[in-house]
Amino acid sequence: MDKKDNIILIGFMGCGKSTVGIRLSYALRRTIIDTDKLIEKEQGMTISQIFADRGEAAFRQMETDCIRKLINEAEGQIISTGGGLPMKEENHRLLKELGRVYYLKVTKETVYERLKDDTTRPLLQGDNPQGKIEELLNKRAPLYEACADYVIDVSEKSFDEIIEEFKERESV
Repeated sequence: MDKKDNIILIGFMGCGKSTVGIRLSYALRRTIIDTDKLIEKEQGMTISQIFADRGEAAFRQMETDCIRKLINEAEGQIISTGGGLPMKEENHRLLKELGRVYYLKVTKETVYERLKDDTTRPLLQGDNPQGKIEELLNKRAPLYEACADYVIDVSEKSFDEIIEEFKERESV
């Protein structure tokens, strides 16, 4: 299996995959693909609408299909994934085939601070978002680590520090 020359960003919601991805695309002069945005465009509805209308299982299958498609199409790009994409065992192998997988590790406190006013996250709606963050993060963190080639702790770092870490790893 040949690994493609893509940089894949995984991690919990609010860890900065989209923002780091955009900044990294400028720094490394690579285009960025956001799997959530690709799925929204393809389906003609938001992730929240997909969850409401078709359910989480259907969305998770769309994520797997999206990664399969990118394996055939993407080269030399930065790919930002949805927070739940690495939860599916099959996606671990597909992500590794797609490129180098970076886990942007974040604390539950940082996630809450960043997302407490965000109403677009279907998994955080309802009572006790802090408890939900902790529960999901505890469940997902080991899977993110198992899937990753590299782990970058982003909680207490500026975007510039994070980008520098990528440049060192990517030997730019």
